[in-house]
Amino acid sequence: MKFKRLLTLITEVLNKESDTKIDISLTSQMASVIELWSRMYENHPPWLVKDKVHTMGLPSAVAGELSRLTLLEFETGITGSVRADMINESYHRVIHNLRTMLEYGCAKGGLILKPYVTQTGISVEFIQADAFFPIDFDSSNRMTKCVFASQIRKGNKIYTKLEMHEMSGGFLKISNRAFVSTNDFSLGSEISVASVPEWSELSAAASFSGVDRLPFGYLKMPLANNTDSTSPIGVSAYSKAVDQIRVADKRYSQIDWEFDSKETAVHIAESLLKYDPTRDKMVYPGGKERLYRELEYASGATEKPLLDVFSPDIRDISYYNGLNHQLRLVEFNCGLAYGTLSDPNNTDKTAEEIRSSKQRSFDFTKEIQKNLQIALEDMIYAMDFYASIYNLAPYGNYDVTFNWGDSILADKEKELLSMQQDASLGFIRKELYIAKKYGVSEEEALKMMPAVDTRFQIQEE
Repeated sequence: MKFKRLLTLITEVLNKESDTKIDISLTSQMASVIELWSRMYENHPPWLVKDKVHTMGLPSAVAGELSRLTLLEFETGITGSVRADMINESYHRVIHNLRTMLEYGCAKGGLILKPYVTQTGISVEFIQADAFFPIDFDSSNRMTKCVFASQIRKGNKIYTKLEMHEMSGGFLKISNRAFVSTNDFSLGSEISVASVPEWSELSAAASFSGVDRLPFGYLKMPLANNTDSTSPIGVSAYSKAVDQIRVADKRYSQIDWEFDSKETAVHIAESLLKYDPTRDKMVYPGGKERLYRELEYASGATEKPLLDVFSPDIRDISYYNGLNHQLRLVEFNCGLAYGTLSDPNNTDKTAEEIRSSKQRSFDFTKEIQKNLQIALEDMIYAMDFYASIYNLAPYGNYDVTFNWGDSILADKEKELLSMQQDASLGFIRKELYIAKKYGVSEEEALKMMPAVDTRFQIQEE
């Protein structure tokens, strides 16, 4: 079922049981653009035309590059107690898959990291922006009510589960409801959650005290919502570049057509071809159907040659320049440095322009890291909450470390070369250069340095 349609059905269910109309944060307008961003990421944008307009796959390239830059040097861990060790084991399984999942979050504007308990401990489900429904936020834009929808199809029946998480009056309330239908136009009739084998172990409702947030982490892109300025919902990393991406796909398709239309061909008179009655077609020399094009010269060979080569010049430079300019617009609107998508040999002119371009990418990546850290901290809080509820490990404090690195902006080779020159000239101590180059402490750097040969030193009288 489509995301926008499911939103409408969920809204109907919530309003049916409420005395007043519920003002859902996820509007129909936002649902539409989330569907658009998803289609673009999956290489099915609405502007594709068969055999005419193709896609370059820019959305997935943008999301993938931002995910790579965000986690390029990421190191993290949880320590402090037996419980911390238990959580850390599950946590690192999350980190192992984080780069792929972050790419989905960048593409669709949001990602939920939702822990749940299994027979072997705690696992985490990654829920993309087109699979969860934010209902309400507080004044600090922290989500306070959300619905997760999942569907199972069995024969001609569609089973839908709505799992609602809500903070209300200092309590966390989690409820599960199930519906069965025979079509995609309604949720159908409500049934017991236990009547569906896959959901039989779930409770219909539960309430918990001592919790100050929903039991999951919510990542949103650090961008203003230019689709609905009143909505706290996150937007795609390429939300401000949709039109630029559309035009770039068009430019790319024009280049593809330019090469196809200018493909070398030989116009040949039909009289030079042999007819094959078994296939009811002409037989081309050496089977080169793609190279030859048959023509019937009505005026005869006196005005037209029997063989005529078609090989016009290709206007590739003009087309590539146009595409390259469009790619630079996409880079700018997506917070990427020039040369990430466009031709790196035809970008910035001065060292200051290069640094400014990299700075834009660095700043945007740092903002993503901040939001991702908040989401991970909330997810770890939820893992600790479930560890207490299900007695998975003795109570204990935990400490989380996050190290993001900063080499996105720094040119390490140039920096090391500069430090080496300073050390050679005596401007800095040599062990500082060794420590920087090999990533060790100053004490370890001193141990790595060769011993000073004192055998032939001049002694002053």
